[in-house]
Amino acid sequence: MKIDLINLRESFSIFEKEKSSAYLDSAATAQVPDSVINKMEEYYKYYCSNVHRGVNLQNEKSTNEFETARNVIQSFVDAKYVSEIVFTKNCTESINLVANGWAKHNLKAGDGIVLSILEHHSNIVPWLQLKKEIGINLHWIDLSEDGQLDMNQYEKIIEEENIKLVAITGQSNVLGIQTDLINIIAKAKAKGAPVLVDAAQLIAHKQVNVQKLDCDFLAFSGHKLYGPTGIGVLYVKRERQEEMQPWITGGGSVLEVHRDKFIPSETPSMFEAGTPPIAEAIGLAESIKWINMYEWKDIQEYESSLISYATEEMNKISSLKILGSNNKHGCISFILDGIHPHDVADIAGEMDVSIRAGNHCAMPLHTALGIPASNRMSIALYNKKEDIDLLIKAINKAITIFSK
Repeated sequence: MKIDLINLRESFSIFEKEKSSAYLDSAATAQVPDSVINKMEEYYKYYCSNVHRGVNLQNEKSTNEFETARNVIQSFVDAKYVSEIVFTKNCTESINLVANGWAKHNLKAGDGIVLSILEHHSNIVPWLQLKKEIGINLHWIDLSEDGQLDMNQYEKIIEEENIKLVAITGQSNVLGIQTDLINIIAKAKAKGAPVLVDAAQLIAHKQVNVQKLDCDFLAFSGHKLYGPTGIGVLYVKRERQEEMQPWITGGGSVLEVHRDKFIPSETPSMFEAGTPPIAEAIGLAESIKWINMYEWKDIQEYESSLISYATEEMNKISSLKILGSNNKHGCISFILDGIHPHDVADIAGEMDVSIRAGNHCAMPLHTALGIPASNRMSIALYNKKEDIDLLIKAINKAITIFSK
C-alpha cells in the first residue's frame, strides 16, 4: 500500500485533536494505531485468560493468539524457527537476558566485548556490570572524522584482542546513523565472536532479516514499533539458546520441580517465567500487521523526505548545529548557541511540539561530542512537513526569547 498520509493519520485517534500540535518524539515512544488498541481491548473484554495453563475456551483462545503473535514476529524478522523468538518486557530486558543468560555462563575474566560509542545505556550498563562481576574487558569503537563508526579501529580490535562478543546498535538514537551491520557481523564471525544487535531504533525504519544479517541475538521493544509498552523481543539463534541458562526462573519456565532440583522447559518458555505480557504480545503482532501494510521502500522514501526537509529548514538557522553526519534515519539531534536544550524543549512544549532534551541515555556519546546534552526531534510514518514547520517556529521563538 502506498503511503496516504491523510488515511494513515486516521488510524490514530490521538491525531484527532483540533489544535495544532506536533509529536516529534517517536524515538522515545511511537504513537499506537487504533487497530492495536482495539485488539488489546478485545483480549481484555472477550477472552482474558492466562496462557498455557488450562483447557477452557478462553485459555485456548488466549494461548492461540499469544503464540500466533510469536509467529508474526518470527516472520517479521525472518527467524528460521519460531522458538528463536523470546518475549520480554522491553529491549533493555532482552539485552540483560543475553548478559545474564548467555555471557555470564560463556565468558571469563580477560575475555573482550566490543561496544560502540553510539550505544544506548541499555547496551552499556549490563556489560559494565558484567565487567564488575567477572572481569571482562570492554573495547570501544569511536567515531571517525566523517561521523560514522571507525571501521579501521573496529578491525584492529577484532584482530588484536580476545573478543568473545560484539554488542552493537543498528541505529543511533542520537545521531540517526545506521551502522554497517553486515560488515560488522561478518568480521566478528570470521573471528568466532557472536553478535548482539540492539535494534530498538532500527526496527521501525528498516527491514530486518536476522538470517541475512547472521546475528546471534537481536533485541527490540514494541513501543518504538507502533506497539504497546511492556513488551520486548529477543531473537536468539538456536545454537546460542543451547549455550544459555535461565536468568529469571519460576512458574511457566519449568517442566519439573523437586525439593533439590528443577528441570527447565524447552525454549522459549525457559526464558519466559511467570505470566507473560499477553495483551502486549497480541498488540505488538497487530502493530506489525499495521506496518506490513506498507512497503519498506515507501516507508524509507517518505521518512527520508521528512529528514531532508527538517535538515534543510534547520540549516537556515545560523545558531543551530546539527550533530553527526548527514546520513540520518529517524531522528536529528541539535544544539543552539547559548541556549540550554531543556529551555528549547520547554518552549516547544508550550507550543504543543514534543521533542526530547537531555543526553537521551547516551552519556558516553555526548561526552565524546564535547556536550552535556542536546535536543532531538524524531519522526515516524504519521509525521508531516507541517510538524517540522511547527518545530522551526518553536526554535525561532526560543532564540528570540533567550537572545534578549
